[in-house]
Amino acid sequence: MSRPSLAGLLLVVLAACSPCMCAAEDSSDTKSIAAALKSLADDSRVLGKDDASRTGAQRMLSDDLRARRAEANRRDRDAWRKITSREEWEKFRDERIAALRRSLGADGPRGELKLRSLRTIEGDGFRIENVVFESRPGVTVTANLYSPAKPTDSMPGMLLCHSHHRPKIDGELQDMGMIFARAGCLVLVMDQLGHGERRQHPFATEKDFDGPFRPSRQDYFFRYNVGMQLHLVGESLIGWMAHDLSRGVDVLLARPGIDPKRIILMGAVAGGGDPAAVAAALDPRIAVAVPFNFGGPQPENTYPLPDDAEESFNMFGGGSWESTRNLRRSIGDGFPPWVIVGSLAPRGLIYAHEFSWDRERDPVWKRLETIFGWYDARDRLCFTHGYGRVTLSSNEASHCNHIGAVHRKLIYPTLEKWFGIPAPKDEYRDRREASELLCLPSPGGAEVAMPLLHSVLRLGVTDREAERARAETAATVEERTARMRKEWSGLLGDVSAAPDAQATAAAAAQEAAPFSMERLVVKTEREIVVPILLMTPHSALKETESRAGKRPLVVGVAQAGKSTFLRERADRLTELLKAGIAIALIDVRGTGETAVGSDRARNSAATSLSSSELMHGGTLVGAQLRDLRTALATLRKRKNVDPSRIALWGDSFAPLNDREVRVPLDAEKQPRLAEPLGHLLALLGGLYEPELAAVVSARGGLASLASLLESPFPCIPHDALIPGALLMGDLDDLSAAIVPRPMWIGGLVDQHNHPAETPGQEGQRSLLPRTVKASRAAASTNFVIRPDDQPGPDLTAWLIERLK
Repeated sequence: MSRPSLAGLLLVVLAACSPCMCAAEDSSDTKSIAAALKSLADDSRVLGKDDASRTGAQRMLSDDLRARRAEANRRDRDAWRKITSREEWEKFRDERIAALRRSLGADGPRGELKLRSLRTIEGDGFRIENVVFESRPGVTVTANLYSPAKPTDSMPGMLLCHSHHRPKIDGELQDMGMIFARAGCLVLVMDQLGHGERRQHPFATEKDFDGPFRPSRQDYFFRYNVGMQLHLVGESLIGWMAHDLSRGVDVLLARPGIDPKRIILMGAVAGGGDPAAVAAALDPRIAVAVPFNFGGPQPENTYPLPDDAEESFNMFGGGSWESTRNLRRSIGDGFPPWVIVGSLAPRGLIYAHEFSWDRERDPVWKRLETIFGWYDARDRLCFTHGYGRVTLSSNEASHCNHIGAVHRKLIYPTLEKWFGIPAPKDEYRDRREASELLCLPSPGGAEVAMPLLHSVLRLGVTDREAERARAETAATVEERTARMRKEWSGLLGDVSAAPDAQATAAAAAQEAAPFSMERLVVKTEREIVVPILLMTPHSALKETESRAGKRPLVVGVAQAGKSTFLRERADRLTELLKAGIAIALIDVRGTGETAVGSDRARNSAATSLSSSELMHGGTLVGAQLRDLRTALATLRKRKNVDPSRIALWGDSFAPLNDREVRVPLDAEKQPRLAEPLGHLLALLGGLYEPELAAVVSARGGLASLASLLESPFPCIPHDALIPGALLMGDLDDLSAAIVPRPMWIGGLVDQHNHPAETPGQEGQRSLLPRTVKASRAAASTNFVIRPDDQPGPDLTAWLIERLK
């Protein structure tokens, strides 16, 4: 309480400024206002300054997501309790598996397999073929096919889906391939997308980067980048993995002597069970699935489970950077993992756990027993598990790379009972050198095309752009804009402003010589609140003379929040205030005061929260747009604001990259990420808010979303992602929809957070060809695009002119 008030601080700074001097273009006055704004940057909090308030603001988003997940779990329990028969279960199941299928993206085309055997290795009672095939046109899968040395007329087929630890060449996978081949099975072990010979990065060995990193973990880490790029085109990493496994079934069925009724899919610990379970749920040709660590308790869960697990167990899990674990829309559309594994009934299911399993308290096991009972198929439900806990050492717990010998002990007798596959008397082992099991380079120099995923996706986007351009030639501007609003709403989630929202004062208004300052709070939904800092000048110049006592307003938004906005743009904001324009700086959820920290990388809390929002069926950008639109609606109602003269200013203060972007994802120095949220909200706000008088993206916006597919190293945070955006268009389409309203775009960046490489004004205009075309068609001179890294006084002069 002993600190001077903000009003006092401003009065001290501005005491020498008389009202006439404040209205004059006096440099000392300008500096004084700018200094006051920078001081305000250190005192800009709206939601409270004490530690509890700060913590509460930072936890707001996570608390909201957690509450919504708890409600989803309650709905799931209630829905389950209402199911009393096989018929009711099948209706419940079919709706949710259809939703699962939709969430994964379009099922890939099933063209010709183009299966080729590149090399054969003979063993004791088995042989190994190194094979390649196409899972999609132009997408090659590398695999090892184990078969009996003497094939029979009727052989079971088996797919082994490896973990994220090691690809197909790993010793445990070799052991299983040889054991089951010697028992009369055909066993296919593929490199999953992004792993082994299908890696999406150049860091295979320690020699591939000058600095410490873990080569063996890069395939796993780069799942993050691959997953983001697939999301952009409306696909998913787990969807592609499941499709590849289904194509693996095609490979098995193409072999002579295979028994189509005995197809078995095993998914390893640590990320192999996820795609295995999904693939089995979607492909009825799979007779038995053995998905480890999927469906029920995870290695990270408390062991033993609590006595009230039936009520307290979280069926959905939570968001993280591993997109194969937290399936998009799984909470919103109600398909938690237990539904996916339960959908296999009455086919065979071996419910598999890497470590100790609390059978008595596991609520998922109880549901599975009930489901299989409805089919009189309890004998098609079995289990396997290990011992110890994930936190214990390998001497105390059953850690493994994929599926260990201890886990296989319970699998062998089950498969013998169900399919007549003889259980081995001992664990056969004859591991080969990894080099023997590689498909590339192929023996004899046979050409095997292995394009990286980003280039395959980029080609698809180019094809869709051409199709969209042809379809839009016949549409009017109004028709295209209406269609875009509808389509983007389908991607973003609910973006409508909260009805009847009000701005309430968080503190008494504070007065200073040149302007007053108000701290406002707008509640947009549940417990989500949006803090606003509103600055209103006391006088206006002629060019922005008030209309019936109402002033123009500039609304600013950025990921870094209003405090950084004040600090970095004090000079520009000063120019607006001196021109009589009011300013509102808004922290939409997850920004500024309500951000969850400064870390925005793969392992950050921000990424987990963004992933959780995808699980609920929304996007963080969509929720932030809803916050922005709600705030705009409340500001329009203010007596001193002219609703016809409101401009939206999105900005970014993220430093540009001066670092190498082609680095391992655990290297000490990671590339700096772009922060394109301000740009996205400016464009989306312009699309959905036709009353806006002008739209500004001052700095740091992405030149295009498609540019994120030009390398394996996209430098954006996860929460800037809009799954499926490139199916609907690109950012150029959004800015084109704003024409002919005034729009200023400056300082665009590329996928690596470097300045977009186009020299000069005309080069910059080439970045947004559709926007340029639209402005020419409308004979509009209101579109400005600049290469400036930092906005200068010409921006505010332009904005003042448009808000007259």
